[in-house]
Amino acid sequence: MHKAPSIKAIETVVQQLQGKVLHTPTVQYAGAALPELEESSIFIKLELLQYGGSFKARGALNNIANLKDPSLGVTAFSAGNHAIAVAFAAYKCGVSAKVVMPETANPYRVERCRYWGADVVFGKTIGDLMTIVATLQREEGRHLIHPFDGQYTVEGTATVGYELCNDVPSLDAVIVPVGGGGLIAGISSAVKQLQPHCKVYGVEPVEAKGMADSIAQGAPMESVQVNSIADSLCAPMHLPMAYSLVHQHVDSLVQVSDQQLREAMQLMFSEVKLAVEPACAAAMAALQGPLRKQMAGKRVAIIACGSNIDIATYKQLMA
Repeated sequence: MHKAPSIKAIETVVQQLQGKVLHTPTVQYAGAALPELEESSIFIKLELLQYGGSFKARGALNNIANLKDPSLGVTAFSAGNHAIAVAFAAYKCGVSAKVVMPETANPYRVERCRYWGADVVFGKTIGDLMTIVATLQREEGRHLIHPFDGQYTVEGTATVGYELCNDVPSLDAVIVPVGGGGLIAGISSAVKQLQPHCKVYGVEPVEAKGMADSIAQGAPMESVQVNSIADSLCAPMHLPMAYSLVHQHVDSLVQVSDQQLREAMQLMFSEVKLAVEPACAAAMAALQGPLRKQMAGKRVAIIACGSNIDIATYKQLMA
């Protein structure tokens, strides 16, 4: 069983990241009333405003800060947000980055990696990506920054929960998107120490519910079949640390359909004035859908985890 980072450890990371990441704002939802939630107070943690466009910059920077020899450079495998975050973090820290992305990766996300100075290598399957990363580690000595597992990644994501709890007191619930589980592992670790009575809910796409299936079988799934428009939540596997922390600290996991994600994207656009990718709308989709009755009359925070999406893709998804 893995131990959650202590508040002291999280505060140390907060201090180390000061000036390197944004303390992203948490705003109260002020749009049209949501059915059955008229008496609820809804807060949105705008992590999509983070450098690199997502929460992942926090874990990437914390990983690099703890490298014994950063001169060897870093590598990562990702379809988008994590690759961008590693590219950004490497640029900020003055180290070399080589990210491995699938050939089907969104061109906008590839461009964002190159904008921050990373070399981009392509593979066809997740197996290809893992093989290429292993080769880069072996032949070039590069350090792997994992997208959702490991102490430094979780410490980084825990700073999201730390900020939220200090900005919004007396929460009843926090709703967090779940892909590989790194974000909710960190957030739940902080929330359960700072606001112990606050419940933490995770939300996955129906066609990418690997964490729920892992919890059901009692062990992290080594391979997950995924098929959702929320590609940032389509983790192809789960690993012990994130799984363990989710198992210990997350109260419940729920699922939303692609149609519910699109409806939440529409709401985010019309009422919050944000054009978000599907993963970023997942917490709102859960609030509108499977968690609606449970959240009636509650103080609820949802995590807008990040959004690296181009206009063409957004229009296609919303057509």
